[in-house]
Amino acid sequence: MHSIRFRFFAFIAALLLVLLVLLNSYPLISSRDAVYEEKRSSMSAAASVVASSLAGLDRLSQESVAEVLTFLDISGYSRILVADRSGVVVYDDGGSAGSLTQIADVLTALRESKTIFRSRLGEDAFLSSYAVPMSAQGAITGAVYLCEHDSERAQIIFGIQDRIRVLSIVIGAAAFLLAGFFVFALMQRLQGLISSMRVVAGGDYAHRHPIRGQDEISELGQEFNLLTERLETTEKQRRRFVSDASHELKTPLASIRLLSDSIVQSEGMDAQTVREFAADIGHEAQRLQRTTEDLLDLSRMDDGIGFVPEPSDVSRAAQDALVLLRPLAHERSVQLVSRLDDGCVVMGNPDALFKIIFNLTENAIKYNVPDGSVELSVRSAGDTVEIEVADTGIGIPEEDRRHIFDRFYRVDKARSRATGGNGLGLSIVHDAVQAHGGSIAVGQNKPQGSRFIVTLPRASEEETGL
Repeated sequence: MHSIRFRFFAFIAALLLVLLVLLNSYPLISSRDAVYEEKRSSMSAAASVVASSLAGLDRLSQESVAEVLTFLDISGYSRILVADRSGVVVYDDGGSAGSLTQIADVLTALRESKTIFRSRLGEDAFLSSYAVPMSAQGAITGAVYLCEHDSERAQIIFGIQDRIRVLSIVIGAAAFLLAGFFVFALMQRLQGLISSMRVVAGGDYAHRHPIRGQDEISELGQEFNLLTERLETTEKQRRRFVSDASHELKTPLASIRLLSDSIVQSEGMDAQTVREFAADIGHEAQRLQRTTEDLLDLSRMDDGIGFVPEPSDVSRAAQDALVLLRPLAHERSVQLVSRLDDGCVVMGNPDALFKIIFNLTENAIKYNVPDGSVELSVRSAGDTVEIEVADTGIGIPEEDRRHIFDRFYRVDKARSRATGGNGLGLSIVHDAVQAHGGSIAVGQNKPQGSRFIVTLPRASEEETGL
């Protein structure tokens, strides 16, 4: 298994190798092809001039051909050959005059009446040849064959190739060194990030990775630090939650044990006192049961155990909550007023909606003042449904409002315990509202008290089937 360092360096090496191959081959191929085309053009023009000039002769002979070539001043070719229509060499500065030509291109030009051009780059020169038929009055009278040996242009191309090769070696070596340095620096930064991950994985959530630069690795480091910060916050909340939960469960358990020990150890306790102690044990057991149920509700929400959404009437859930809360309001001398609109339907869970309204209204009653009031409103607001609970109670200080949805958080711990609160009700409300895709806001009621507003998305006609 190869490391990412090896793979990255191998990728850069392969890319450089491809670029160097292209650098060494493309200029050579382009230059060679350009020379080929230039040779074709120049030799075609020369051969055509010679062929047209010789076609006007009454008889082809070595002397007449030589005279015409001298007049045309055709030079620069390593060989010039002229053959008659039967393939016999009439003129050849290579010394084969009088014999039947063995050059295949000349024979093909005579038989098939077409021009043939060949050119290749040899070890030290361009070797080019051009064969063209001669015709007079529509009949083939012979053929002209030109051959060229161009070492000058070949040396120029070979010189350019040598310089490119040296330049490629220098560029390749420098590029490999730079690539190695870049890969090393990059891997050092990645190793630093990995080391920070290992530190955090070991439990040090306060560790932060040092950020350098503005590139993607720096952005990755910033995201890592944000994640670590959230982990640190979550860990603090978890420890506080465990501590608070242990305390909440320990207090009623200690009371139950104390009361039960008192009953067991007091042999002469009268029946009335025993009943009072038993009633206190029952109250503490109820408190323990409420706390346990709230913890289970929060645990289910944390685990993502949701509900199957169904059309739910928020006003109906509010009416059910009011039925249970009116005796409590009467007991606390608190006036309970409700304004419930029809048609306030959301896609949700009726039990969860009931808990939202019940907890908010119960808190508004418990933390109110004598002869105070609580107003519960459910209304439609465009594509949303709003639940508003306003009271004239003791209110929530500004500095405590951003913490009231934290688990086990109490604004007034002494009064919360006196009213039986465990600091979980608003946390359950908050999580239930989020599970419904809504939001909750808290503010001050005028002239005093608190105001909670829950906003939930209203169900569409397609969802309700109405």
